Amino acid sequence: MSGIHKAIKERILILDGAMGTMLQRYNFSEEDFRGKRFKEFPHPLKGNNDLLSLTQPKAIQEVHRQYFEAGADIVETNTFSGTTIGMADYHLEDLVYELNYESARLAREIADEFTAKNPDKPRFVAGSIGPTNRTASMSPDVNDPGFRAVTFDELRIAYKQQVEALIDGGSDILLVETIFDTLNAKAALFAIEEVKEERNIDIPVMVSGTITDASGRTLSGQTVEAFLISISHIPLLSVGFNCALGADQLKPYLQRLSHNTTFNVSAHPNAGLPNAFGQYDQTPEAMQVLIREYLEDNLINIIGGCCGTTPEHIRLIAEVAKEYSPRIVEPV
Repeated sequence: MSGIHKAIKERILILDGAMGTMLQRYNFSEEDFRGKRFKEFPHPLKGNNDLLSLTQPKAIQEVHRQYFEAGADIVETNTFSGTTIGMADYHLEDLVYELNYESARLAREIADEFTAKNPDKPRFVAGSIGPTNRTASMSPDVNDPGFRAVTFDELRIAYKQQVEALIDGGSDILLVETIFDTLNAKAALFAIEEVKEERNIDIPVMVSGTITDASGRTLSGQTVEAFLISISHIPLLSVGFNCALGADQLKPYLQRLSHNTTFNVSAHPNAGLPNAFGQYDQTPEAMQVLIREYLEDNLINIIGGCCGTTPEHIRLIAEVAKEYSPRIVEPV
């Protein structure tokens, strides 16, 4: 744990970019997703990116390698949907432990490879914990406001299994990310605290919410300040925002967050907003200009990219981040 805490005081840490964006470049077919092992599986598997850690591990490691080469200090495991809840769509609930363990192990191998080359710049693995495709705060049925598709305990149990596997596979950090419902995040944080207590370990935890639109709120209706208060009872390595917005749209919410917390602050925005075809057009050069504004305003300690970002984006973000000192955490 001391490694990441030491590094974050010394420099602005660089998080990787989008795993999904990079995997799209491979144009994997249904057969590629299946590999030999799942050749006869009775349900469609295309689109299950987490499964590629088992069926196309070289591609996953190559993505990690490209982000480290671009200057990333931290790469995220390929486990965004790695819970029994997320895997239920593909009828692969039984694989959850293996998916998370192998994803963490693959990232760990590449991180160790780069740390060995340059021990003065240790590389870290963040176990990615996504929000699941269900929400505990709201009903998916407009005709039944009291209905919930998932309970807090169901989420806690699912997250605990994921957390244990991510730790066993070699994660240095746990990243609860793209939070659209803070109650889901609380279940994940509760599960993490359970595992830490049972194993008598301490592992740094990053939390990253998502502001869904110009309302400046999460999907479950919380403002920046309410979101921060909801998760501040946990000792966190960092709190931040990712996804949904580009760097320019995200900036005012990061400002509010940064001015109201003594935690380190992270951001991994999208490469702008998607075009009519769902593609992200913002160039690495354009994104670098926007990230420089974050740095000049002393807003962040960890910076990376979400949807649409590539190693080229991360390379230019890492270049500009070298020119600045980490955000100074001032008493609120």
